[in-house]
Amino acid sequence: MRGPNYWSIRRHKLIVMVLDLQELEEMPTNKIDGFYERLQEMFPSMYEHRCSEGAPGGFFHRVKEGTWMGHVIEHIALEIQTLAGMDVGFGRTRDYGEKGVYHVVFAYEEEKVGRFAARSAVKIAEALIAGTPYDLAADIQEMREIREAERLGPSTGSIIEEAQARGIPWIRLNKYSLCQLGYGANQKRVQATVTSQTSSIGVEIACDKEDTKYLLEQAEVPVPKGEIIRTERGLEDAIRSIGYPVVCKPINGNHGRGITANIKNWEDAVVAFNAAKAVSSSVIVEKYIVGEDYRLLVINFKLVAAAKRTAASVVGDGKSTVQQLIDLVNSDPRRGYGHEKVLTAIKVDAMTEGILKQKGYSTETVLAEGEVLKLKDTANLSTGGTAEDVTDIVHPFNVFMAERIARIIDLDICGIDIMTTDISVPLNETGGAILEVNAGPGFRMHLAPTSGLPRNVAAPVIDMLYPPGSTARIPIVSITGTNGKTTTTRLIAHMVKMKGYKVGYTTSDGVYIQNRLMMSGDCTGPASAEFVLKDPTVNFAVLETARGGLLRAGLGFHHCDIGIVTNVAPDHLGLKGIHTIEQLARAKGVIPETVLPDGYAILNADDELVYNMRENVKCKVALFSMDETNPRILAHAKEGGISAIYENGYITIYKGEWKLRVTKAVNVPLTFGGKALFMIQNVLPAVLTGYLRGFPIDDIKTSIESFIPSPSQTPGRLNMFSFKNFRVLLDYAHNPAGLKALQHLVDNLEGSPKVGIIAGIGDRRVEDNQEMGRIAAEMFDEIIIRQDKNLRGKTEEELIGMLKSGILSHDPNKKLTIIPSESEAITHAITHARPGSLIVVCSDVVPAALELVMKFKEEEANRLYEFSKDEIPNLS
Repeated sequence: MRGPNYWSIRRHKLIVMVLDLQELEEMPTNKIDGFYERLQEMFPSMYEHRCSEGAPGGFFHRVKEGTWMGHVIEHIALEIQTLAGMDVGFGRTRDYGEKGVYHVVFAYEEEKVGRFAARSAVKIAEALIAGTPYDLAADIQEMREIREAERLGPSTGSIIEEAQARGIPWIRLNKYSLCQLGYGANQKRVQATVTSQTSSIGVEIACDKEDTKYLLEQAEVPVPKGEIIRTERGLEDAIRSIGYPVVCKPINGNHGRGITANIKNWEDAVVAFNAAKAVSSSVIVEKYIVGEDYRLLVINFKLVAAAKRTAASVVGDGKSTVQQLIDLVNSDPRRGYGHEKVLTAIKVDAMTEGILKQKGYSTETVLAEGEVLKLKDTANLSTGGTAEDVTDIVHPFNVFMAERIARIIDLDICGIDIMTTDISVPLNETGGAILEVNAGPGFRMHLAPTSGLPRNVAAPVIDMLYPPGSTARIPIVSITGTNGKTTTTRLIAHMVKMKGYKVGYTTSDGVYIQNRLMMSGDCTGPASAEFVLKDPTVNFAVLETARGGLLRAGLGFHHCDIGIVTNVAPDHLGLKGIHTIEQLARAKGVIPETVLPDGYAILNADDELVYNMRENVKCKVALFSMDETNPRILAHAKEGGISAIYENGYITIYKGEWKLRVTKAVNVPLTFGGKALFMIQNVLPAVLTGYLRGFPIDDIKTSIESFIPSPSQTPGRLNMFSFKNFRVLLDYAHNPAGLKALQHLVDNLEGSPKVGIIAGIGDRRVEDNQEMGRIAAEMFDEIIIRQDKNLRGKTEEELIGMLKSGILSHDPNKKLTIIPSESEAITHAITHARPGSLIVVCSDVVPAALELVMKFKEEEANRLYEFSKDEIPNLS
């Protein structure tokens, strides 16, 4: 899960594992010899797991008394992540609905680590059951390495955390550090500490030390005397001009790569030159400035933090070797692998070996007591350095200088490296100098200094990107339910578009950006929602949200402004652990539960399961009903609530106890002259959405009266084709509730005989397909049974048998034809159509069926045109 989900609205990052215990279903933990003791020995820290008993040791007590292995695996998955430095605690193990099968749900910080933990927890449980050895340390180290490879760095992470704290949504755009803050047209982007507002010229200048130095010199900013070189001959000339000691560094580089400081002889200078050349073709040689290393951070051209940096070092005790001293320093609990802790463990790398060689030392050298040995030429935290916050003592002149430098280079986020003996004294008095200006400076030293006051340097970044009065969000309307979602989505998108918004919307037939189809297929899941929310041209999102994607990965957004639930009826039961209509309602209830506090959940007051969702929401509630006398509507009205109702032939807004009539249902093309009651039900929440968004009643009226059901506007939703002697109605009705709703319209349409083309669906229950057959037998004089291309786990014979059973239970003599191919079934019905007949095609692969019917319609039109030409007399 990556968003609000069936298991938790608040906890978005969850692994959901379907676990089949097989024979272990009959073997709780107290029946496995030695299991309790082996678990305690491997995970003594699990004593802190309180479990349902609510006290330390609670989980161990459950294991001793006897619990099932799914529960144990849940706790192992949580504990191994915690041991790897990712402290997670939420977990649930619930029955899947099949004997011995469970949903094991647990939290993660990094998705790939969570997936690894799921598989590892099962293997560990198997080893504990069998009493075989298991290398737990190897798994924990691998999880650490996965985390470091996958997670956002500390700088980007801090910006994201600050955005989240302010309720600003975000999306990770690649596997590195490129992230989007906000949605649609209001989005901003950050990558490390470079933003979408950062000057590209400023970055280019900062990355070219020669240009940076030149501009600063021109502005009378003190910089070390130095030269740009490309050859050893140039190195020799530069040193002759500058004099030792010198610093050698690549023109283009970061994180201290290729930098060597305090070079005092030619041999070391050549080694340093080659190290810098490995990073950049051009190398800068500068006078080595004596003093302390300071980093000044300027954001939005204001100094926000300053840190004194110290390179990784050890202090001799007269007994320990260099390696032993490094190990001692690394034993500090504040040091860890990569960026997992405040400080990074010191590694002996090529730079360290070079420094040791320069001094005639090795890692086995014993340092004299009190001797300080620097292990790196740079003071970067990523190489094991330390940082002390000095923000409060920076001299005002140095503050002015830093902010001026940021303007000169033109960087909105700027890290300035200064060498000086005392940052509290003006730089021009200490003889210090500006060493570098960095684009994309690291925040870690300021967020968590080794000593001194931590600074929330992410806050001014968010202040800069979203100043007071601006918003990161765009309006989001999410629609769910068993039937009517797509039509309601399209109608709302049409209404919003007519108000001048640039709309992005998702449906079961595709994703549309400003009415242009961008992706085709069933696009009602989280990936499609994110597609719309990532589009920088969209300023209003209307998102059809189905149960499949929600159960697979959660929602693609964390909050919406309006959440609509059209209805809940038995559909897809038995899939993904959803076996009852109550569980289905719980899944669909996730949408209204994500509505922002000042937004609205729009609920169907005629559906008890939907109406009851109001009990779990934290937002305002609006209702809709086909019955103005519905007691729920009347009670809501007395409390001053807002509803949409169908009364006396009108589509009406019910505000308090006042009625605001929008238009007659017969004037709304979607309703087929008021005959399609289920379409009126779809119009009500759409009208309510417009009203709640502040759209004038006249604009809402114009929108719903101008929305014409057609293959382009509402593909597969009541598409009527009038041939010369018969009509064809194509609709997406694909479950009993949808077919029952369609029945009311078909009963009121002229046509005889009425021919229905239906199909059984493999991922529905037997009783659902039988009910489809029974309803079809009530609706149609003749029935053609066809089949989907994807039988979804059932055989053709099984599905046909289910439908026939339902049909014949209603009418044993019903005329029935079986044509498995959908195209052949439609072709047969049209080519054998009798005058005055109505053919109803129920299709869930809408594009192919539409294309075929339209082909027949076009062929008839061409024949009629040719006939009419022959009938016109030649007047020439």
